[in-house]
Amino acid sequence: MSAVANLLARKQALMERLESGTGPNEREEIERLLAQIETALNLLESGDAATPGEE
Repeated sequence: MSAVANLLARKQALMERLESGTGPNEREEIERLLAQIETALNLLESGDAATPGEE
């Protein structure tokens, strides 16, 4: 599984946990993890966009 696919799978699992009803502490932790995943996805995306023309 690629890094992007792994991150997307983790994001989906966390979103499902969030929607299933969580306590305030768990919700905060899930939102923190989701923010980290979004940052990682954005970095991978910007790296992929810069790769073809740069050397």
